[in-house]
Amino acid sequence: MQMTKERRPAIRTLRGWAIHVLQEAAAIHECAEHGWAKDRADPHARERALDVARQEPPAGLSPDQAIAEVRDVLDSIGDTCPECLPES
Repeated sequence: MQMTKERRPAIRTLRGWAIHVLQEAAAIHECAEHGWAKDRADPHARERALDVARQEPPAGLSPDQAIAEVRDVLDSIGDTCPECLPES
């Protein structure tokens, strides 16, 4: 008899959801070498992410709370990778 495991949700935290929304909107991307999230400084991508948060908040959250979480995550991400050497 074959046993199947129940799949876990892909996103387990509110911060993880917000990061996913920002990545899908292309507002952030990962450093290719180190994996740190980097802000792309694209105002249109940020607006797309906020629209998704407003229109499709996670269960149990209001649109305003979802938007606040996306903004908090975006504010915590810089535009450079902390491990990459500065270009001279």
